[in-house]
Amino acid sequence: MWQAVSFAEYLIAVHVSKYSLTARSYVSFTVRWMNELAKIDHRFSIHFSAVALLHVARKVSKNSFSNDLLHILTVLLGSNFNQCCSVLSLHITEQKTSELVELLQKFAVEHLTTYRQLIARDFDSVATIVSTDFEALYAYKCGDYQRCLQLSTQNVHMLLYAVDMPDVFIIPESIQMLDDDICSLTAMTLIINPKCRDAGSNNTFIAPLTLSVYLMTQCQLKLHHSVTSLVYTLDYIEVAQRKRPRIHTLDHLTLKLIERKVYMMISH
Repeated sequence: MWQAVSFAEYLIAVHVSKYSLTARSYVSFTVRWMNELAKIDHRFSIHFSAVALLHVARKVSKNSFSNDLLHILTVLLGSNFNQCCSVLSLHITEQKTSELVELLQKFAVEHLTTYRQLIARDFDSVATIVSTDFEALYAYKCGDYQRCLQLSTQNVHMLLYAVDMPDVFIIPESIQMLDDDICSLTAMTLIINPKCRDAGSNNTFIAPLTLSVYLMTQCQLKLHHSVTSLVYTLDYIEVAQRKRPRIHTLDHLTLKLIERKVYMMISH
């Protein structure tokens, strides 16, 4: 059952990312998927809404906001749309697209966190699922390094010796949540090995432990933690490297990068 849930998450992410449709077809596509997924499992419709919100955020950041996207948001946000309607109208009027993107990302993270909490409740006996990894990612993106450090450290301690944990699938929608370093490493893996562009490649995924260790360490560096603290962090990086097979290029590039940053800080 757990494998089926993981595969469903993967399929939802791929389909939302792949089908960048016209407004009318996208609205019907969204309604149909949300209804059908809710019949299978209401949690899947929550996951779909989260990925779709990131999809809209990506479209807004590339093409600015439009009335067509407004119709899509009425479907995705449902009753919450009325609560933020005045905010959205303000953004449309003043064309503050960057703030609108942040708002949509915030809604998406809330959906993802809810989804993870529901999944973790039912599958904690077969897999270690952290529910705050996207929340930590968003805190880092917003510059709230103390909050990100707190969440990421908790997640590292949960995942460090976990036997099974679901990977984070890297699609264009999720890349907007990552920092420039990981985005560059993702692009590098595609250049080094064109096979990584395959949707099923191991390099289109990153382990939640890798991501949590990376965020934790980045926050420690930005908050100027002591050398002693960073030395302990090197042990976490080493464990994360050992846990991930070498075929997962993106994980090892990410861990190698953050390890190098720590050594550079210690040496100085």
